[in-house]
Amino acid sequence: MAKATDTLDEGTDETVALFESIHNPDALKRLPADQLPELARGIRDFLVESCSRTGGHLGPSLGVVELTVALHRVFDSPQDPILFDTGHQAYVHKMLTGRHDFTALKAEGGLSGYPSREESEHDFIENSHASTVLSYADGMAKANEVRGERERTVVAVIGDGALTGGMAWEALNNIAERKDRRLVIVVNDNGRSYSPTRGGLAEHLSSLRMAPGYEQALDLAKSTLNRTPVVGQPLYEALHGLKKGVKDAIQPQIMFEDLGLKYLGPIDGHDEPSVEKALRQARDFGGPVIVHCLTQKGKGYAPAENHDEDQFHAPGPFDVTTGQAKPGPKVEKWTGVFAETMVELGREREDIVGMTAAMLHPTGLNKFAEVYPDRIFDVGIAEQHAATSATGMAMSGLHPVVAVYATFLNRCFDQVLMDAALHRQGVTFCLDRAGITGTDGASHNGMWDMSILQVVPGLRMAAPRDAERLRAQLREAVQVDDAPTVVRYPKGAVAEEVDAVGKLGSMDLLRRAEDSGHGKDLLIVGVGTMSQVAVEVADRMADQGIGVTVVDPLWVKPLDEALVAGAAEHGLVAVVEDNGRTGAVGDAVSRLLRDHEVDVPVRSFGIEQEFLTHAKRERILEQQGLTPQELSRKLTETVSRLVEDESTTEPA
Repeated sequence: MAKATDTLDEGTDETVALFESIHNPDALKRLPADQLPELARGIRDFLVESCSRTGGHLGPSLGVVELTVALHRVFDSPQDPILFDTGHQAYVHKMLTGRHDFTALKAEGGLSGYPSREESEHDFIENSHASTVLSYADGMAKANEVRGERERTVVAVIGDGALTGGMAWEALNNIAERKDRRLVIVVNDNGRSYSPTRGGLAEHLSSLRMAPGYEQALDLAKSTLNRTPVVGQPLYEALHGLKKGVKDAIQPQIMFEDLGLKYLGPIDGHDEPSVEKALRQARDFGGPVIVHCLTQKGKGYAPAENHDEDQFHAPGPFDVTTGQAKPGPKVEKWTGVFAETMVELGREREDIVGMTAAMLHPTGLNKFAEVYPDRIFDVGIAEQHAATSATGMAMSGLHPVVAVYATFLNRCFDQVLMDAALHRQGVTFCLDRAGITGTDGASHNGMWDMSILQVVPGLRMAAPRDAERLRAQLREAVQVDDAPTVVRYPKGAVAEEVDAVGKLGSMDLLRRAEDSGHGKDLLIVGVGTMSQVAVEVADRMADQGIGVTVVDPLWVKPLDEALVAGAAEHGLVAVVEDNGRTGAVGDAVSRLLRDHEVDVPVRSFGIEQEFLTHAKRERILEQQGLTPQELSRKLTETVSRLVEDESTTEPA
């Protein structure tokens, strides 16, 4: 087995064997303390080797090895719930609770990339949407109080990046209200979410980390912990004294004290004995305590430590020795097309600005930032703030482009509705990873946006089918200055371009039934990348003697009313989309036809309204019946049935 770090001793196989002997937290508690460094090395070796084959959230997991070991030695999971925000940092937790098979990580049938209630009793929340863990923990602590289970402690591990989200501070405000609820908050402070953490909070924590007195403060923390009694009033005084000492050594004020919360730290998060002592004292205090641990993302694996962009936040398969990504086919990706177009728009228009929520590189806005550093804004994990701040920019003469993953737009729906749309402001939201994303599981599939945004008055939404349409529709979107616009596109390689053979109003005709020599049996509305699937369906059905027209609406909200006349000429309308079926484009087409009293049957094909298990996009499409073969079969049967029904109702 290759060595994962520059400093591993000989006997790497033995270190992994030690880790593999840990099947539950009780076994970890029985391990002698002098074996813990060897255990940590084995865990890191295992993580690097495993993620080099499958990809995964390597950097966050390498950074919390000692911290997670200490958590499971001090607390009694699952009696004491250990919650992670976000779940990126939970791989070590999985390993220490008996899940050692990472061979199919994030693949169908394998381990989830996040905590999963279906996998283990030690997992309480998936929590891949950030800044929520403190609210979960507050609720659990309150429930323990109501049920009289005062011996249980709730533990919430939150990254400094997740603390930039407003929901975390709403929770802290409530947690500080009661001083006797057993709740330990571990701040895993590595200065990063995906990329370096942004904002005033980040600067405050960074100044704490970088201050000249930092090393002395760590020594002070360690020595104070060693002197602190375990229980009672002396503990409170020691904690209070420690806090004041750290403040005096580093800064005149620690922000957490202003919330009325007891603060312990800063602690070297890679010094397991110090972390363990701090956690024991926080546990025994009997009320809310913040334990501030300073860690390094990617710790112990040089390529991750030295990776400036995101310290191997979520690499694909890579070479262990060099850290270089394993070669794959060179393909044009949707994110890259967006990134290039944004740079072009920035060159053409000085009012174009970019905004994102801690996703600068994943959304491609880093390219815009390199060229126009004064016109880019990363607000941290704060999508609500991003939407309303962008609305304020639009009110002041700019045109902001807010780039987020489609799944994260859910978090700022009210701001899109009541701030951007109500005030009729020109804000463009670009939704990366729209539709089925697959391997990141239920929380990351972007299958909700075309449903929830249908209700927003005035909003315009585009679903480009290929790179050319993405460029054109993004350009069209930023021309709108009196309403919010949305452009959605999926993850991965762009689809092959499908040229239009004509127009139906403003919509692209991709196939005409009459060109096949058959009648107008079926009109398929293909949404976004599902247009390619619709074209394949049309070609298959033409071989069966069925005439199919395929139209790409381009803009799925509002729908072009030319669709009404087109539908009236056909015997059946089908809508194919990669969004949840309820309330999305299929429902909008049905409503449009009803409003115009066009009595043509409509079949809607999309994603069932359920939380999907993790698997590759192609596999999920197959499971959902959204393949050309399955759609052709179903639609052929429907057309045949309609023809039969018509023949039986004709007068003799």
